[in-house]
Amino acid sequence: MNGAESLVRTLVASGVDTCFANPGTSEMHFVAALDHVPGIRCVLGLQENVVTGAADGYWRMLHKPAATLLHLGPGLANGLANLHNARKANSGIVNVVGEHATYHLQYDAPLTSDIDGIARPVSQWIGRAKAAHDVAKLGAEAVTVARSGSGKIATMVLPADTAWTEVTGPAPAVAPPPRARVDDSAIIAAAAALKKAGSRGMLVLGGHGLLRPCLEVAARIAAVTGCRLSNPGASARMERGGDLPRVGRVPYILSQALAYLKDTDEMVLVGCRRPVAFFAYPDQPSLLTPDHCRITPVADVDDDLLDALERLADALKAPKGKVEGPAPLPEPALPEGGVSVEKIAAAIAALIPDHAIVLDESLTSGRGIFAASEASGPHDWLQNMGGSIGYSLPMAVGCAVACPDRKVVALTGDGSAFYTLQALWSMAREQLNITVVIFANRTYNILRGELTNVGVANPGPRAVDMLTLDRPDPDWVALAKGHGVSAVRVTEMGDFSRAFAAALETRGPQLVELVF
Repeated sequence: MNGAESLVRTLVASGVDTCFANPGTSEMHFVAALDHVPGIRCVLGLQENVVTGAADGYWRMLHKPAATLLHLGPGLANGLANLHNARKANSGIVNVVGEHATYHLQYDAPLTSDIDGIARPVSQWIGRAKAAHDVAKLGAEAVTVARSGSGKIATMVLPADTAWTEVTGPAPAVAPPPRARVDDSAIIAAAAALKKAGSRGMLVLGGHGLLRPCLEVAARIAAVTGCRLSNPGASARMERGGDLPRVGRVPYILSQALAYLKDTDEMVLVGCRRPVAFFAYPDQPSLLTPDHCRITPVADVDDDLLDALERLADALKAPKGKVEGPAPLPEPALPEGGVSVEKIAAAIAALIPDHAIVLDESLTSGRGIFAASEASGPHDWLQNMGGSIGYSLPMAVGCAVACPDRKVVALTGDGSAFYTLQALWSMAREQLNITVVIFANRTYNILRGELTNVGVANPGPRAVDMLTLDRPDPDWVALAKGHGVSAVRVTEMGDFSRAFAAALETRGPQLVELVF
C-alpha cells in the first residue's frame, strides 16, 4: 500500500468514517485510497468553507471527528472562516491538506504557500509528513488530538510524494486522555457563592454542560439555590425543550445584555468564560457583568463538566432525583398577516418538530425565536460560536450527515446565506433531510444597527448602499432550484407557516424564502 492508503486505513481504524472533501491534483492519491478502502463516506463540497463548516456540524452532533480534504494552502485558506467558528465551538476536526511533493517545493510553483502558517491560527495541532513512513503515525496522532478534551482541530499536511510512495501498513488507533477532574477547592468556592447569592446568583454553562446529563444536574442546583441558569451568549449545542430546564442566554445587543445581568451578584462558570461584549463600542463596557458581580470559575470546557456539576450538587446537598420540568407555556398561535420579528418567532416555535436540530444564524429577523421556542418539544439548538457568518448552511450538511433520521432546520438571513450558498448543492446531491429558511430582508440589517452602536448617527447614501442587498434583488427560489433544492417564496405570515410546515413534512432538502 502507499502512504495515502495507510492514512485512510489508519483513519478508519481510529473511528473516522466521514470525509468532507474539495480535493485537487495533490490529493488524488488520497482520493483513490478513499475509493479502495471501505469505511469512509465521502461528501463533496463545492467550496472549502462548506467542507469545514460541515465537519464542524458533524462533530457537534456526534462528538466524533470527520476528516476534511483540502487542496494546498489556498484551499485551506478558503475554509478558514468556518474553521475559526469550529475552533471557538471546540469542535474536533482532522484536516488533511495536500501539499506539493517534497522535492517540488524548492521551485516555488504557483500554488506553493506557507500551509503551516495558514493553519496555525485555527489549529491546536499541525503535523507535516516528511516521508511516507510518517503518514500513518501522524494520522493516528491527529485523530487523538481531535478527540481530546471538548474537541480540537488537527491539521495534517500531506505532501504528494509521501502519499504515493509505498509503505508497510497503517498505524494503530490511540485513545485520547480522559477529561480532567476539577479541584475540590473550585467546587467549595462555587457552592459558597451560589448559597450566598440565592436568586441573585447565576450558573453559566458551556460545552457539554448544555447537554441533557449536565442540565438535569444543573436543574437540581438551581432548585436548591434559586440561581438562574444561562449560557454566555451562544451555544455550540444545547439540548432544550420538553422536560429540560429552561436555560437563558446573554443577549447579543449590549443594552439588553447589561440589563439581563444587572441583578447578578455571583456568577459561577462551568465550561465557559465570563460573558463579554461582541464588539467594543464608544463609552461602553467590554465586560458585561456589573461591577458588584463576583466571578467564580469552576471548570474549563475540556474538563469533566458532569463530574464537576454532580460534586457541586452534592456540596449544596441538592436532593437526588430528577427535578420536575418547567410548567408548559401556552402554545403559540400561528400568526397571519404582515411579517414581524414577533410573528416569525411565534410561527417557528409552534412548528419546530420534536427532536429537530435547529441552526440559528438569523441575526436580526429571528432574534425572538430562542425565547419563544422554550416551550417547544425537545430539540437541539446550535449557534455560531465564532461570529464569522456563513456557517448555518454548511453546518446543516454536517448535522444531517451525522443524524440522517432527524430533521435539520437552518434559519439564516439572506446576507449570511450568500457566503456559503454552494452548500445547497451538497444538500441536494446527498438528499439530506434539511429545511432552510431564508429571511430575505435584502439588507445586512445587523450592520445597520451597528452603525448606530458605534456612533454613526446619520449615515449617508454610500454607507447605506454598502449594507443593502438590492439592485438586483436576490432570487433565492431560483438560486435554490439551480442547486437542485425545491423552494418556495412567501411574503405573508400565514403563507409562511403553511410553507414551513409543508417543508418540515417533506423528506429531503427544502427551502422557504420569506421576503419582507
